Amino acid sequence: MTLHYDKAMTNRLKRADGQLQGVLRMMNDEADCRDVVTQLTAVRSSLDKLIGIIVAENLKDCLLSEDPAQRDEKIDQAVKLIVRK
Repeated sequence: MTLHYDKAMTNRLKRADGQLQGVLRMMNDEADCRDVVTQLTAVRSSLDKLIGIIVAENLKDCLLSEDPAQRDEKIDQAVKLIVRK
């Protein structure tokens, strides 16, 4: 599957990276466990949303594919990416 990434996707990932760096600082400062877990949950949510955006945006290309067999295979790959947990 050929993927296309835009600046908004890159910015989301950079934001998540910043959140992770913040979590590391919190852990080094021995922050309360609940606060660390809350921040990690926010990072996970952010990454899950980014995964959904990437798959959804690139699914458009799959639906425009001329070859139905290839289109079905790409759609199956996209679904597997979303439900893999």
